[in-house]
Amino acid sequence: MNRMLQLLNILQLVFYIGLLAMVGQGLLFVLAGQKRDANLFYQLFQILNKPWTALARWVAPKRVALQHVPWVGFFMLCVLYLAVTLAKIEHCIGVAMQGCR
Repeated sequence: MNRMLQLLNILQLVFYIGLLAMVGQGLLFVLAGQKRDANLFYQLFQILNKPWTALARWVAPKRVALQHVPWVGFFMLCVLYLAVTLAKIEHCIGVAMQGCR
């Protein structure tokens, strides 16, 4: 398999896992209510999302409130996932679909 395709697949998977963890944490935020901090899965999602929220806090302007930083991280992950997916499509078209099936 082509190294570029392998790199794009790995990046796509990392961003996809991050997106799913963000969605899971958001759902538990709503469903678990005030007891969410004691929820084991909510804590796991917080650990998985810590790199993305830290990156979002670094990228976002200082005017963004702390409670909105996870939203910035979520949309940042959406954009990154979309960019990698489009790069993967472009790469596969460029190599005439060799190894992309």
